[in-house]
Amino acid sequence: MERVLILSGSKSDEETYRKAAKTLEEYGVEYKLEIASAHRNPELVEKLVKETKADVIIAVAGLSAALPGVVASKTTKPVIGVPVNVKLEGLDALLSIMQMPPGVPVATVGIDNGKNAALLAIQVLALKDEKLAKKLRDAREKK
Repeated sequence: MERVLILSGSKSDEETYRKAAKTLEEYGVEYKLEIASAHRNPELVEKLVKETKADVIIAVAGLSAALPGVVASKTTKPVIGVPVNVKLEGLDALLSIMQMPPGVPVATVGIDNGKNAALLAIQVLALKDEKLAKKLRDAREKK
């Protein structure tokens, strides 16, 4: 069963969401990857968020970057937004994700930084998983 759901607003964001997937795989964390746009497929986004058994959701989006906020509005699970550099050097996406209204938090990582999104998700999971916590500690000690 997946512990992390990776949602991407577009297949064109593949380079970014693959970084997250690769990092989760390196740590042995099961995930599910879905492509669903908050603008083009809002019903699918809602269904995926409501039905997931994952503990953490990573939402990857560029341009207006509505996906992380929409996801956060549908769940109380931690949501990590990853802005993608599509236009304006990714600042448009970054600001869209960061400026959520009070009561609908979205953790935000750097532009195109799928790896940090995965590491943050792993840190959340490691709060209740000592094996993951040890893997994180060991990885930091190697650097």
